Amino acid sequence: MCDADTGPYDAMVIGAGITGIYQTYLLARNGLKVRGIEAAPDVGGTWYWNRYPGCRLDTESYAYGYFALVGLMSDWSWSERFAGQPEMLRYVRHAADRMDVRRHYSFSTKVVAAVYSDERTMWDVTLDDGRVLTCRFLISASGPLSASRLPDFEGINDFEGQSFHSSDWPTDEQGQATGYDFTGKRVGVIGTGATGVQIIPIAAQTAEQLFVFQRSPNWCTPLGNTPISEEEMGHLRARALTILEYVKSTDTAFPYHRDPRKGIDVPKEERDALFESLYDQPGYGIWLSGFRDLLLNKQSNDFLAEFIADKIRARVKNPAVAEKLIPKDHPFGGKRVPMETNYYETYNKESVHLVDIKENPIQRINAKGIETAEGFHELDVIIFATGFDAVTGALDRIDIRGSGGLRLKDCWSDGPTTFLGLQSRGFPNFFTLVGPHNGSTFCNVGVCGGLQAEWVARMIAYMTDHGLTFSQPLAEAEEAWTEEIYRDFSRTLLAEANAWWVKVTEKPDGSIVRRTLVHVGGGPAYRKRCEEVAYGGYEGFELA
Repeated sequence: MCDADTGPYDAMVIGAGITGIYQTYLLARNGLKVRGIEAAPDVGGTWYWNRYPGCRLDTESYAYGYFALVGLMSDWSWSERFAGQPEMLRYVRHAADRMDVRRHYSFSTKVVAAVYSDERTMWDVTLDDGRVLTCRFLISASGPLSASRLPDFEGINDFEGQSFHSSDWPTDEQGQATGYDFTGKRVGVIGTGATGVQIIPIAAQTAEQLFVFQRSPNWCTPLGNTPISEEEMGHLRARALTILEYVKSTDTAFPYHRDPRKGIDVPKEERDALFESLYDQPGYGIWLSGFRDLLLNKQSNDFLAEFIADKIRARVKNPAVAEKLIPKDHPFGGKRVPMETNYYETYNKESVHLVDIKENPIQRINAKGIETAEGFHELDVIIFATGFDAVTGALDRIDIRGSGGLRLKDCWSDGPTTFLGLQSRGFPNFFTLVGPHNGSTFCNVGVCGGLQAEWVARMIAYMTDHGLTFSQPLAEAEEAWTEEIYRDFSRTLLAEANAWWVKVTEKPDGSIVRRTLVHVGGGPAYRKRCEEVAYGGYEGFELA
């Protein structure tokens, strides 16, 4: 049993989500001694923790399912176009069985610290049970949306009813989610991001009264989920390699490509016809198959935003409520676009109440409910759909110290600095999968995370074959890459929104620093750059 083995290890992988287990599998297959560390009792990552009602993919199942696309699970069948959480967890568990990775993992275990030894060129990794394990290569696959965030409302611990973050949904002794039935209960949901948008219509089906506390609305569009028949699944399975090669060719590894025209060059009648067809299609087509200048030209973006706004007005009966559900603070696609099922129609129910907490702030939570500036809302249940400390949050919660005791959190206090989004100077042999500034974070993680794990496995194999034990970015390579990341992001309309992929820091003097956490140049361009680096003997890295 791996828990009895103290190492040293060739590599340690933090996280047992879809990217982590694949990285562990690849390294072990290459003959490395590998240990994986996972806080949950089993594999799954986000699909283990997030068991709230309505939780499901917003990526087509067959395009997200990288393990099936590369033949690891050629017999897998999806039941829905956008799989729900229970099916996704079964998928990851089945993949773990096929790859036989659990024997490499310590479950129900957290990494609390990782310190690099310059003398031994090794990482000393401290676990929450007090053990200290050593490894040559340390790889984070902790996930971009895994460090949950609760608001700091006064009295948050005084509430006498049931309250929890959406990623900590109540479960029974068998780990099955409970409490989906809110019959006779007054429920409050705080947050209308992607998670809140999934929870709210389900909670409204049974809640006696549902209060939605919204700070900022999001642009939401229909998911359009449908079952997948056995016949359709057969066709998808037969085309697996074609699907993989196609999604690898698109910017975000979704099964869509952009219209080559600019929205500003197309007559209104043609624009609206395209918008109408995309709105009626399942999934992210409305975001990712529109005109190529959607995120580059404000006028083109306004065309689509007004189209979506009119859809919201048509679906919500109360005009005042409809206007509150239309974003005014960011362009369409400037934040993640939540995929919804009957979300807007939910507000037509007499039992559902929208509370605008930007105009009417939450002042405190007490034993019986939530008090806002305009009144008190008595509640039995409070659900915090308040999101995550994205991308770097999980790493911030580990005391990671590199050469000379350099602290990663301090180095990244104003924003990350990396080369290829994979390594940061001063932290040798430390890789961040689906982390800041790499091409897997603003992407279909199922595909992009897998491709990145393969690249890292090849780099480590190269180092092993050449007797190399040390790797970190050259200062000039890291500086150039980081500047490129910030420059490319600033040229897009994404820079106008405080999305989860932007790190916002308030300095002591009151000034605000905004730094993107993602690479927006597209997956194909990112992977081309990575292959050029590899072909050049990992040019840009200091190897020894």
